Amino acid sequence: MSTASPLPYPLDGTVEPGGPAIARTVTVAGVAVEIRKLSVGELDNNVYLLTDVDRGSALLIDAAADADRILAEVGERTVETILTTHGHWDHIRALDEVAEATGAALAHPPIESEAIGHDPDVPALHGTRLHVGAAPVDLRHTPGHTAGSVSALLGPHHLFSGDTLFPGGPGATFGDAEAFATIMRSLREQLFTLDDDTWVYPGHGDDTTIGGERPDLDAWERRGW
Repeated sequence: MSTASPLPYPLDGTVEPGGPAIARTVTVAGVAVEIRKLSVGELDNNVYLLTDVDRGSALLIDAAADADRILAEVGERTVETILTTHGHWDHIRALDEVAEATGAALAHPPIESEAIGHDPDVPALHGTRLHVGAAPVDLRHTPGHTAGSVSALLGPHHLFSGDTLFPGGPGATFGDAEAFATIMRSLREQLFTLDDDTWVYPGHGDDTTIGGERPDLDAWERRGW
């Protein structure tokens, strides 16, 4: 395991850009899984390191930037897979270096391969199941921010939403009305079907819950962003 000492996980999931990681341990399908969150880069990108505590095997979500920092958190863990939620530049700058150092398989949506610069070892498609050791992580295709964007559900109540859902609204669709309609459909059909107590870990900034955001869905639709 890493020698880095994470801070306790606050209720809003706040982590200081460039500061210490935060961590919590949850139980999924009888497996103790540490969720470690750190912020890297000038856009406050969140990197998530999920580890089966007993086995030491891990899944890394979005190797966004600062490979040395990410690898320090990885420590002696065995990173089996790196999931890239989508191919925007700010989510992939450390991917090659971290993948080379860990030997992890690359999982991302095939439609994002040109932006990422690699074909995936594991195509990240709707219904694909990854694992954190013995704990299941199920992928949902949530297009809108990009065509291939995926969100990852650890067990039934821990959602890693990439840039699809944030506190206060959906991810950016850059003034594209069709893309906005698509991301709202992704929210309604894929994410807001989850229980209200589902914790949401987004690609930037603080965390939220499905229940905390649900009352505002219609308002987001009306405002158009």
